[in-house]
Amino acid sequence: MTAAPHESAAAPAAAAGRNRWYLSTAPIARALVHLCVPMAAAMIVGAVYNVINAGFIGSQHDTALLAAITFGTPLLGLVMAVGGVFGVGGGALISRLLGAAEHVPARAAGIKHVSAFAVWGSAVAGAVVGGAGLLLLHPLVTLLGADTAAAPATREYVAVMLAFVPVLAAAFCLEQIVRAEGAARQAMNGLILSTVANVVFDVVFILVLHQGVAGAALGTGLANLVTVAYFAFWLQRNSEHVSLAPRWFTLRADVVKPVFGVGVGELLQSAFMIVTVLVLNNLAAGYGDGPLAAMGVAVRIAQVPEFLIMGVTLGVLPLLAYAYGKGDRARLNAALRASAITVGGVMLVLGGALFLFREQVLTAFSADASVLTIGVTILAAQLVATVANGFAGLITSLFQATGRARPAIVMSMAQGILFIPIVLLGNQMFGLPGIIWALTVTEGLVFLIGAGMWLAARPAIDRGLAEGSPERAEQVLEEAAA
Repeated sequence: MTAAPHESAAAPAAAAGRNRWYLSTAPIARALVHLCVPMAAAMIVGAVYNVINAGFIGSQHDTALLAAITFGTPLLGLVMAVGGVFGVGGGALISRLLGAAEHVPARAAGIKHVSAFAVWGSAVAGAVVGGAGLLLLHPLVTLLGADTAAAPATREYVAVMLAFVPVLAAAFCLEQIVRAEGAARQAMNGLILSTVANVVFDVVFILVLHQGVAGAALGTGLANLVTVAYFAFWLQRNSEHVSLAPRWFTLRADVVKPVFGVGVGELLQSAFMIVTVLVLNNLAAGYGDGPLAAMGVAVRIAQVPEFLIMGVTLGVLPLLAYAYGKGDRARLNAALRASAITVGGVMLVLGGALFLFREQVLTAFSADASVLTIGVTILAAQLVATVANGFAGLITSLFQATGRARPAIVMSMAQGILFIPIVLLGNQMFGLPGIIWALTVTEGLVFLIGAGMWLAARPAIDRGLAEGSPERAEQVLEEAAA
């Protein structure tokens, strides 16, 4: 039976209304579960896929192929950051406008300009980055650190990935826009769909057609194309305000400035993260394979609580932005408080359990006595760093949600700027222990910097809340009527 026209039209509106309810008036606990659990689940699914992908490549029994993916990983992170510039900045602005539209409905009219600028801007920027990378492919592969044996496979992998940069950037951007409307479950579905498609493509291109790393890169690109199609279809059917039509693309300052102001921090953070990993790996390698292997195992174990915490700090961003745009001080503070308690609870329970049983956990990954001995210390340092990183990430989300561009950029840059001198000094003064604890010290300092900037920014945030309050909205409407 075919649904009546008014019923089919009502379904998307109902879906959008439910998602908006989570942002606007749902109990904070329910809102956090709705927004944060899918985010964490999607990140864990992505981590599991990385392991599966490495297994597919490893089945080819060619070490150079595995090395090529390792060398290409930093580039993939930087590419995703291009989408983050537009997606995180655009998503935060969309959530603020949705909140402001509760009192002044006309504010929602700007959302179609923001969404069109974000999506098409990410695709164009991705095309520029991808084209430049292909033109400079050989020096780029050298810069990534590929040696003579791995260079051909790395060039093959990187070339295909660069060709798909516009798709990868647009996919990441669209995910943030979907989240901005409170549709966290749909964002998770898109990411899981991408992961499943990626596994299918890996089977076809790697196991059946024996395309090696080129097949892996092609599978990633096509899976992200599936994601773009899914998100675009969902937004078209369910979003009342978002539009991806090129005719709404604009370079107006009230769109470009807030998007870039928040989004540039994502690009800087990814760039500094790549530098941090390269410096850390090179210094650790100087002490032999044992510490380097132990560091790799410890990082993967610490990722479990880290992903859950990131699910909270990133998932709560639309809720904070919506409450700020609406001028709802009580809801903003309640969301911050509940998020901080959740971050602390995750680390107390899960992080504490990993800390207490770290020897037993490490034994499941390696039986090498040298790896286990140093791994216990590295895992302890990683877990402590995760605590500070979780609260620092929550502060960063607050800055992004409230449009505080300068402190958001400082938070994104602080880790990279501080880590390099700290790890070099730690290596010189304390040797390997100095390297192990350098990230912990850095994350602690970043959190203190963030806390200081948060205290300094509170008056400005309070003024922004007052601007979005119902009283101020009523005053604006009266002035417009007069």
